[in-house]
Amino acid sequence: MELQLQMLGTGNAFAKTNYNNNALVYSNDFTLLIDCGITAPVSLYELGRNWGQIDACLITHIHADHVGGLEEFAFQMKYVYKRRPVLYIAESLVQPLWDHTLKGGMSQENMNTLADFFEVRPLQEGNIYSLFPSLTVQLIRTPHITGKNSYSLVLNGDIFYSADMTFQPELLKKLVYERGVKRIFHECQLIGPGEVHTTLEELKSLPEDIRSLISLMHYGDEFTDFEGKTSGMPFLKQHQIYEL
Repeated sequence: MELQLQMLGTGNAFAKTNYNNNALVYSNDFTLLIDCGITAPVSLYELGRNWGQIDACLITHIHADHVGGLEEFAFQMKYVYKRRPVLYIAESLVQPLWDHTLKGGMSQENMNTLADFFEVRPLQEGNIYSLFPSLTVQLIRTPHITGKNSYSLVLNGDIFYSADMTFQPELLKKLVYERGVKRIFHECQLIGPGEVHTTLEELKSLPEDIRSLISLMHYGDEFTDFEGKTSGMPFLKQHQIYEL
């Protein structure tokens, strides 16, 4: 089987109908979860899948719509499936994830670190890592909120999967024109100013040859009002499977 992408959700932090922007990547014998937000547990349930079918999780940053489901993931794996899942995470986020997000609900006697629940594999920005035989990842730090690191992903050298990020047209041009990226899964804020996100209007300002590579994700529940108004950039749809 070739690599496949299935979006557990395609919505932003406040989405109610499309859930948080989290994804599953499948190969023949490996399943990777990209981000694990608040709505990940119910989305997995609706798909008829369970935590035990996930081999590893990769985190882009530590806002709740990207990590709010990790407590359930960890406890289910520890007490139901009896194993520690692999957690891929930027080295700079390891301690903040535990100290500022998970520690309050998860710490208990003799379990006081992230490594008590996960097989933590810290990643350094810029390095290329093989997560399993058919998938490599490289982290690129992209601006989101001042003081909070956020890392977009380059998958297999030719797929760009954005974290939450402000508009970076020069990065996108470099990825396409210099590095040969052929597909872009990009977050998209549909209404309001893009203070910490990339807006649809900003993406529409890109050259047509770059827009033709972009699929939109991390959008609001009002996305149906924008169908056919995105300059050819389609919306990724929740639970649909895409060949990579």
